[in-house]
Amino acid sequence: MSDPDTDKYRQQHKLRLSYMPWLYARLKPAQRHWAQAWQDEWQAYLMTMETISIGKNCFIAPEARLFAEPGRAIVIGDDSYIAADSVLHGPITLGNGVSINHHVSLDGGRKGIVIGDNTRIAAYSYAYAFNHGMEMTHLIKDQPVNSKGIRIGCDVWIGANTGIVDGVEIGDHAVVGMGSLVTKSVARFSKVAGNPARIIGSRNTEPNLLSSTHDVE
Repeated sequence: MSDPDTDKYRQQHKLRLSYMPWLYARLKPAQRHWAQAWQDEWQAYLMTMETISIGKNCFIAPEARLFAEPGRAIVIGDDSYIAADSVLHGPITLGNGVSINHHVSLDGGRKGIVIGDNTRIAAYSYAYAFNHGMEMTHLIKDQPVNSKGIRIGCDVWIGANTGIVDGVEIGDHAVVGMGSLVTKSVARFSKVAGNPARIIGSRNTEPNLLSSTHDVE
């Protein structure tokens, strides 16, 4: 028979992990044993029910909502975390070491959202890779929908309550300040903030210490 106190503790600890999933990697061996069994079961269910692939050592909160119909896959790299009350609708590709915090909303539209390795997206942020037409020839509900896709680079920090619109690319090592609305692409290493987001600084003080890809116009 299980210890009632242990059962209560585990339920509370599961909830804590769901909202603070970075704690999953810090669990002691005894805790990791039951937590990994819990996650293995939940992730197997997700991969059975949706078009989802999940890498090694990932944590996905059962309170998160992941939807991936055929042709709109969600791909999750190793060591990535998805916290409670997030909503992800594919196509979405997460690199390795990506952290999606609670109440984040991502919709890949037709062209998809791609997020690079070791990027952090803070709570209540959202990115929608589609847009509606606005011509007066049709009601808004009948307008055609278009999609360009969104790309977020490696080692990017998206601050809480940030919005990212369709067609935007955020370069490697960039930082987006809390409460920003990103309507144009952001160059690598840039610090941006505001509505609309504008450059307020740069992380590129020691460029030789960081690898990079291409500049974003």
